Amino acid sequence: MDDQHSEILARSRSDIEGDTDRFDYERPRLRPGDVTSRPVPRSRLRWIVWLLLILAIVGAVVWYFTRPSTQPPTSGRSQAGAPVPVGLAQVQKGDMPVILNQLGTVTPLAMVTVKTQINGYLTEVAFQEGQMVKKGDFLAQIDPRPYQVALEQAQAQLAKDQASLTNAELDLKRYNTLVAQNSIATQTRDTQVSTVGQDRAQVMLDQAQIDTQKLNLTYCHIISPVTGRVGLRQVDAGNYVQTSDANGIVVVTQLQPISVIFTVPEDNLPEVFKRWHAGAVLPVTAYDRSGSVELDKGTLNTIDNQIDTTTGTVKLRAMFNNENWILFPNQFVNVQLVVDTLHDVDIVPSAAIQRGAPGTFIYLAKPDHTVAVQKVKLGPGDGQHVAILEGLQPGESVVVDGADRLRDGAKITIASSEDGSQREAGQPQAAAGQGTSSTADPEAAAASQSAQSQSHQGQGGARRNPQ
Repeated sequence: MDDQHSEILARSRSDIEGDTDRFDYERPRLRPGDVTSRPVPRSRLRWIVWLLLILAIVGAVVWYFTRPSTQPPTSGRSQAGAPVPVGLAQVQKGDMPVILNQLGTVTPLAMVTVKTQINGYLTEVAFQEGQMVKKGDFLAQIDPRPYQVALEQAQAQLAKDQASLTNAELDLKRYNTLVAQNSIATQTRDTQVSTVGQDRAQVMLDQAQIDTQKLNLTYCHIISPVTGRVGLRQVDAGNYVQTSDANGIVVVTQLQPISVIFTVPEDNLPEVFKRWHAGAVLPVTAYDRSGSVELDKGTLNTIDNQIDTTTGTVKLRAMFNNENWILFPNQFVNVQLVVDTLHDVDIVPSAAIQRGAPGTFIYLAKPDHTVAVQKVKLGPGDGQHVAILEGLQPGESVVVDGADRLRDGAKITIASSEDGSQREAGQPQAAAGQGTSSTADPEAAAASQSAQSQSHQGQGGARRNPQ
C-alpha cells in the first residue's frame, strides 16, 4: 500500500515538472528592454496643477483683505456719526442779467481792394504798409503822359471842328437870305442845315473825348476810397498794371468802427427781437478766444432777415468803436449779449447747485447744524452766480463746498479756512433794502464768463480733495 502511494506521488511530481517545462518552452521570452514602468496618466497631473493654482489665488485674496491697513481713516460717509466740514454761503437779493454766450467773427464795415482803372506803368507808391489813411489820401501814381497827349489831341480836334461849325453856320445864314430872294434852290439851303447839325454833333463828340482824357488823368492819381488801414502792397513801383489784375495794388480795411457778426439759436430770437424792437439798447461784450480777456464793448446793431435752415440760427451784427484797435478783421471772439436784467431775485453761487435723483437741488443748512435737500428752480446765471426763481429765501445758508459727502439730514460743521472766508466775501454785497448786487452790473456779469469753467473745476477739486 505504501509503495503504491509513493509511486503515485512520484508520478504526479514528474507530470507537474513536465508541464512546467512545456510552459516555459511555449511562453515567449522577455528581453530586458521590453520591461518598462507604467506611465502616470496626464489627467491626474492637470488636476494637480489647477489645484495648486486655485490655492495660490485663494491665499492671495485672503492676504489682501486681512492685511493691516496703513492708511488713516477717511472722513465722510464712512464715519456715520461724525459732522462733515462744509463751506456755506448766504442767499442774497440782487440783479441778474440774462446773457447769451455765442461765438462771433470780427467783420469790418468796409474792406476795399484798390485797383487801377486804367492801364499804365506804376511810377510811385505813396503809402507805407500798415499805414492809417483817410478817405481821399494819395496812394499811388500811374504814368499820366500818354493820357495827357491824348487830351491835347482831343482838344485840337475840338478846335478844328468848332471852326468848321462856325463856317457852316455862316453859310447857312447866307443861304437863308438867298432863298428869301429866290436866288437859289431850297434844297441847297436844306443841305446846309444838315451840315450845320453834323458839325455841332462833332463838336459834342470832341468835348466828350476831352472829358474822357481828363478822367483818365484823374485815374492816374490813385486815392484811398475809405478811411482805414492799408495792408501789404501787392505790386511794386515800375510794374505795368492793368485793369484785369485780380490782386490790385493794396487792400484798405476800415477798423473804426468795426462790427462782430455772431449767431443765436432761433429759440432765443423772440426774446431778443422783442427787446430790440422796443428800442432797448442791448449791450454786447467781446472776449478773446479763451473767454478770459475782455476786448471791447459795443451794442447790438441789426438782426438778419432770415434763419439759416441748416443750423437753426440767425445772424446778428454788433457795432464796436474799437478805440484801442484791439479788434482785428476775421478775428474769432466770444460774444456776450445782455438781453435783459432780472431785478431783486435770489442769487447763490454756482457751486451750490447740485443735480441728482431729486432733480436740481441744493443743501440747505439748518440752525441745528444739519442739512436738508431743497429743490430749486434755476434762472439765468453769469458763470459765478445763479438766480433762484423758486425754493429759497434771502438770508438762508447753502452749502457751496463739501456737498459730495452730504445726504439729507447729515450733520455739518462750518470749515474755518481762508478759502471759506474769501468765498463768503465774494458773494453779492447788496442787501434786500438797497436792491443792488455785485451782479447787477452787466459788465461784471459779462466779465465772469471765463470763471464759469474755473468754478466747476474748483467744485470738482473740492469733491476729490475735501481737505
